[in-house]
Amino acid sequence: MIKVRNKTKAVWLLMLTLLICSAQLKADDEITFTAKAPSSVIMGGQFEVAYTINTNKVNDFRAPSFDDFDVLIGPSRSVQSYTSIVNGKTSHVNNMTYTYILMPRKEGTYKLPGASVTIKGKSYTSNALSIKVLPDDGSSNQSSSSRGKNQQDVSRSSNQVTGKDIFLVGQLSKTKASEQEAVLLTYKLYVASVSVSSIRPVKIPDFNGFHSQELDLSNSNRWDLENYKGRNYRTAVLQQVVLFPQRSGQINIEPAEYEVAIEQPMEFEDPFDAFFNMQSSTTIRKKIISPAISLSVDALPAGKPLDFSGGVGNFSLTSSISTNEIKANEAITIKLVLSGTGNMKLISSPEIDFPSDFEVYDPKVEDQFRLTTQGLSGNRIIEYLAIPRHEGNFKIPAIQFSYFDLKSKSYKTLRTNEFSLKVTKGAAGSSTSTGGVVSNYTNKEDLKILGEDIRFIKLNDVKLHPRDQFIHGTLTYRLMYIIPLILFVILLAFNAKRAKENSNIALMRTKKANKVARARMKNAEKLLKEGNKSQFYDEVLRALWGYISDKLTIPLSKLSKDNIEEELTKYGVENELTNQFINTLNECEFAKFAPGDDNQAMDKVFKQATELIGRMEDVIKH
Repeated sequence: MIKVRNKTKAVWLLMLTLLICSAQLKADDEITFTAKAPSSVIMGGQFEVAYTINTNKVNDFRAPSFDDFDVLIGPSRSVQSYTSIVNGKTSHVNNMTYTYILMPRKEGTYKLPGASVTIKGKSYTSNALSIKVLPDDGSSNQSSSSRGKNQQDVSRSSNQVTGKDIFLVGQLSKTKASEQEAVLLTYKLYVASVSVSSIRPVKIPDFNGFHSQELDLSNSNRWDLENYKGRNYRTAVLQQVVLFPQRSGQINIEPAEYEVAIEQPMEFEDPFDAFFNMQSSTTIRKKIISPAISLSVDALPAGKPLDFSGGVGNFSLTSSISTNEIKANEAITIKLVLSGTGNMKLISSPEIDFPSDFEVYDPKVEDQFRLTTQGLSGNRIIEYLAIPRHEGNFKIPAIQFSYFDLKSKSYKTLRTNEFSLKVTKGAAGSSTSTGGVVSNYTNKEDLKILGEDIRFIKLNDVKLHPRDQFIHGTLTYRLMYIIPLILFVILLAFNAKRAKENSNIALMRTKKANKVARARMKNAEKLLKEGNKSQFYDEVLRALWGYISDKLTIPLSKLSKDNIEEELTKYGVENELTNQFINTLNECEFAKFAPGDDNQAMDKVFKQATELIGRMEDVIKH
């Protein structure tokens, strides 16, 4: 018994040892080797380059060649080892860092190749670095006394903080673009010789004439160095917005306004005042305004394809079908995947021309894209559900998607393969079987008449009729044939009218416009309660634009704030109601970025949009 226990214990120890060794081997395989350095440095200044490896078992470390820099110190090696416990899981970290202190030899932008190490016979290379060397503007050579004097003078009056010390610039990634082409707008703060403690937006432009979406800068490196007009500044990107111009011509962008808090040290002539005064600095609040900028927008060239989607950018299209053989009254799914980069949120989805006797449902659309500096990038997945009602062989034609390609400056059309679908007879008991009539009977029993020789005698008065004159030939008898015939004709006409309406896609869109808009507003109400600001305004805009597009049977790509007044006037909509509609669109776009009470602004926009849809429906319907 003792030997068995010892063997069991030995087996468990061996398994534990193997587990620890395998975990260690796995940790060794996951080697990370990174290089870090400032992206910008000033000529004559020193800076640090550090290479960090997440293991201390380094056999051979080789730094890149620093031909354009003087090596003042290095390599100095340091090792960091620590243990962390998170949720009961213990992890051991061993980092080794090689550090160099460098000084640039001349101005320019230089590439540092990656360093290399050898660990257990395997080579690893770090990331490369790009370092921009800025000219020395002379500000770093000022004496401390002169800097102290300047700081004392500035602390006395906010007016002495000039526009050369701190200012705001709005920069466009391009000054000329096409309609719907993504343009990046960056608001950058330039700071020299002052210390900024806080920055607060006061007024953000409403970007009239654009569809705008703001980039998330929460994880970006805020401060950097830049030489601007011969002077070195610390710079911070405050906001980046991707703009999609909705019309051609010169579009002006209003200035942005921010408030900055500047911290200035206080100096005292009497040293006792400095000793007993707890306040070492004073705060100056100053408003800075960016210059107005404009963008020249070219109209899309003539010759748009008939199925032009409004897409501008670079796209690809793929399709797939759930099955090529199916029974009648069973559903098939056709999946379209539209991929690329551009104005993906504003384009209309490709449509499929199903056979006339297919019952087709509204497509399910799922957007899987992210906002980049080049526009919206990712996929739009569209799933169409259709049910064939009759057996036979059917062709589902190729799906087309036309867009404007920015690289070639021309229209391009994407086309998928057509699908062949074989529909066989439906299962028994379905709506395609013999009229729903049951043709099989079970458990039948012959009729039996018992006691036929004696019948009960009626005691009441009996009214007798001649055998041949009971109901035959009467008006009631004729109506029993005429009324079902009339009902059948009415039902036949009703079904024919309904089939004609269903085949008219434009008419169906017009009829369902209010219903679809109400559904989107209901979804917007849910986002309002959740406080989801960005998605709320996107959903309200989708409801307003989608309602007008469906109601007026005009593709969304052909609608804009400039021509919507003319289109609504054709349907008898008054100018006052049209102006309210356009103002609501502007408020909705502006409120996405406006500071203040988000809930109050969202609630106001929701009420206005709901009321406008109802008033539009009353006017256009009549």
